[in-house]
Amino acid sequence: MRHRKAALVPLLVLAGLTVPSPAQAAGNTLTVDVGTVVRPVTHVAAGGLYATDTGTKPPLEQMYPLRLNHLTQPPPGVQQLGNGATTPCCDGLKVAGKVTSAGAQQFWRLPDVYKDFPYKWVSWADWESKVRTMVNARLSATTTTNVDGYELWNEPDWTWNTASAGSFNAGWTRTHKLIRSLDTVTPIVGPSHSVYNHDWMVSFLTNARDTGTLPDVIVWHELENDRYLDVAAHVADYRAIETSLGITPRPISINEYASPSQVDIPSVAVHYMAVFERHGIRSAERAYWYEAGTLNGLLHNNLPTSSYWTYKWYGDQSGNIVRTVPGSWLEGVAAYDSTRKMVNVVFGGDSGNNTVRVTGLGALGSQVRATVVRSGTTGRTTNQSAPIAVSSGTYTVSGGTISVPVNAMHAWDSYQLVVTPTSGVPTWQQRYEAENATVVNANRFSAGSASNGGYVGQIDGSANSRNQSFVDFLVNVPSARNYTMTIGYANGTGATATQGLAYNGGAFQTVTYPPTAAWGVFGTTVNTTVTLKAGWNMIRLAKGSPNYAGGTGYAELDYINLS
Repeated sequence: MRHRKAALVPLLVLAGLTVPSPAQAAGNTLTVDVGTVVRPVTHVAAGGLYATDTGTKPPLEQMYPLRLNHLTQPPPGVQQLGNGATTPCCDGLKVAGKVTSAGAQQFWRLPDVYKDFPYKWVSWADWESKVRTMVNARLSATTTTNVDGYELWNEPDWTWNTASAGSFNAGWTRTHKLIRSLDTVTPIVGPSHSVYNHDWMVSFLTNARDTGTLPDVIVWHELENDRYLDVAAHVADYRAIETSLGITPRPISINEYASPSQVDIPSVAVHYMAVFERHGIRSAERAYWYEAGTLNGLLHNNLPTSSYWTYKWYGDQSGNIVRTVPGSWLEGVAAYDSTRKMVNVVFGGDSGNNTVRVTGLGALGSQVRATVVRSGTTGRTTNQSAPIAVSSGTYTVSGGTISVPVNAMHAWDSYQLVVTPTSGVPTWQQRYEAENATVVNANRFSAGSASNGGYVGQIDGSANSRNQSFVDFLVNVPSARNYTMTIGYANGTGATATQGLAYNGGAFQTVTYPPTAAWGVFGTTVNTTVTLKAGWNMIRLAKGSPNYAGGTGYAELDYINLS
């Protein structure tokens, strides 16, 4: 959303977080239940609208630590001049290589081919000509693998010209059918209303069901103050509508979230992260209210602001999202990586003296190290080079539980708590779970024998760049050298299977997987060698991928381990 004409809530009142006095807010407890898994870590809320441009705006080195999940970018031929821009920005095709390097996927917002916002409708002939051009550009981009949706319109509840174009539902059907006549593979997403509205959703889905034009991903926006308070109700209402209409459940994307007065408040970002993870959202993206190509204000002059650190800590999470129970406005999102024995909690929202209580820590030993840092609140035009230290200490685990006091909290700051054993913690991450990685045209599953309980299966596609199947692991290593890469896998075909292995855009080599006892039963590994640069590297294991002829048979992926 850009140039939205709505009254903005004053900055001192942010999403229900009217800054309380310590006497009103102190004494709240956020509970983290390490033993209750919510879902695999996929960094659901790590995304943005118009977040990246070409070149060094923003630099890949600043993108990597965020482990971006999903972006919405304008289409090829973009003419949109949002928020006072003088030249179009962020063409989804031109940034595709950069997006893949960062580990993300993207929607293309098709109406941003228009220059103005709100969009100025010309005619159906004009629109359909534009759609054909955009879709054909995607079909011609045979090495681009990260376009996982055409967003047919943006906020039709106030930008669709009913007087000239007819009803939006009829326009959706007409556009959907045109695209499917050209491209039968790339997902179609929508309806992308600016707010969630029950009646609009019923009307839209009924028409889409009856015309055979249901979206592959359901999209709406959560943009007004206090919207994160309503996410649970909106998801429940939407699922009830699906059931009532006999529609197979669709993934949900909130591809714009946070109001202008919220978007640069670190603790508000934490609230959105928590509710999106808790309520099954597939992907979510910071709104574009100001300048493009800055990761939506996480960077200023290509360097971090205070909000950047909130998303960096979230990007550091691995393993599984575990249950958190907020206390008043004290909210958080937490992850536990059982192979690293690390708990990572990102939290915030209250002032005064509060507590984070972590349960289920038996596997970490009788004593643990707990370290707390905070973000600060610089806003979007002041840089902050590092988080601010709060506390660090050793805690005795009693009944699997510790309670960490966090004193003199500021309601706008975000905080990170990391809990590890007091010794034996590796200095860098060596194991990367497949279910935490970028999974393209395949699916995540759970299994008791799998590392951290999850794996990726149905890595089956090899036909073309729109349905080839692969898993991309974004890894960070301490030095340039050869590493032994151990791959945990299952191959229930009864015969040898192969996949392609490539890293950092280099040539493919073949990985061979001998048969194992059954699908979804893990413990078998194969080893290979990879030559990596110091720092961030992208490793792809593929059944099918551009520049790769395709693997033989099938294999499921549990993890990779670098040593």
